[in-house]
Amino acid sequence: MGLTLIRKSDSAQPKRNPKIALVLAGGAVSGGAFKVGGLKALNDFLVDRKITDVDMYVGLSAGSILAASLAGGISPDEMIEVLQGTSKRLDQLRPVDFYRPNAREFAERPAKFVYDLCTYLPSISVDFAQALPGLPEAMGPALREFARSPSYTHFETVVMRLLDHVSPKREIPALTNHFPSGFFDNSSLERWLRNSLERIGMPNDFRAFERKQGCKLYITACDLDTAERAIFGADENSEVTISQAVHASSALPIFYKPARINGVDYVDGGVRHTANIDIAIEKGADLIICYNPFRPFLNRIDAEEGDASYFADGRYLSDRGMKVVVNQVFRTLLHSRLKLGIQRYLNDDRFQGDIVLLEPRERDAAFFAVNPLAFWKRAHAIEHGFASVRTTIEQNFEQIQTVFARYGLTMDRGAARRRADRARAAQGWKGADEPEGEEPDRALRLVGSERG
Repeated sequence: MGLTLIRKSDSAQPKRNPKIALVLAGGAVSGGAFKVGGLKALNDFLVDRKITDVDMYVGLSAGSILAASLAGGISPDEMIEVLQGTSKRLDQLRPVDFYRPNAREFAERPAKFVYDLCTYLPSISVDFAQALPGLPEAMGPALREFARSPSYTHFETVVMRLLDHVSPKREIPALTNHFPSGFFDNSSLERWLRNSLERIGMPNDFRAFERKQGCKLYITACDLDTAERAIFGADENSEVTISQAVHASSALPIFYKPARINGVDYVDGGVRHTANIDIAIEKGADLIICYNPFRPFLNRIDAEEGDASYFADGRYLSDRGMKVVVNQVFRTLLHSRLKLGIQRYLNDDRFQGDIVLLEPRERDAAFFAVNPLAFWKRAHAIEHGFASVRTTIEQNFEQIQTVFARYGLTMDRGAARRRADRARAAQGWKGADEPEGEEPDRALRLVGSERG
């Protein structure tokens, strides 16, 4: 696991009533499961105050489902049970919840294309018949000019006048305009969350939810028609329900059709921002724990003494085909925006708190190879996320403990090990802390410095 600490707080001044925020980026299906495992590992280290007891939750895409669940008191352990179908309170998240076909558009749009095509020829025939009476008047000047001075230019003018007058005024129906807006429909995720909130006695309204839980919940999406970020929350846009906000935030373009809610089309919140750390800062968070599962893979390691090495038998990423290229480019675009944001927060004098950023390691080949949309890889992703975060915290325990202690978060290594042993025994996970596919690496990225 990659760990970045942004330290801007004043260690000489104790924090009074600090606000702690958990920011969860996207991750699609397997990335969401990866985060569930990682959140369990983080939660195992905490005593007294758990990951379900922080002051603020900010989520987008797959992170929005987790943010709403955690804010509602659903622990990472129960989330694992939900994914496995062993939860006694909540329904299992099933493949049909993620891969519900966009059947309506797949039926309606081809039918509309056939209809438009069948009505096109009769329509342009009518247009042509209506244009004929005015043809002499439209063509007369050009024909007379060509008769007086025959030339190619004048001939071209005659032809263009003819085409302009009799050409169809309506466009030929384009097949591409009749493609469905997405392969699947994620409204089933909205239904699952709506039912889950009802089962655990939580309001599906942002304001009522905040009053009951005493914490803030923010979910973001992207307005497709304006390309602007939409922020849903008790003190932001609260005209939609929490489950509707998750529906909007998780509508991954092309894979899912846009979520039309109250007359507005929304797509995945990750289209506009990678993690939305800025929302936590603007809402007054002092400690921000950000979990981002998508990071580009470092395939080549340049060695000073000679040739560079590659992770896959000396092959380039492009040798593995288009899927790997798209995966790398997609991760790079998301991660580049996050890095720019981190730099901006570092230079912003208004923010004097700390940020703990958890990400996969640059050379985590095992997680990079997992298809982000593969529901059947969820068990592997959960285990890998758990092992990754647990290893990172163990290797950097003192630094993380120091940061967390300033904000009232107590950590216990012994308790975490006992909980990890119980989880491994129950789930059949491997006993080693070091996740498969990762090399031991105790490097910690420190950005900024404490004042005082």
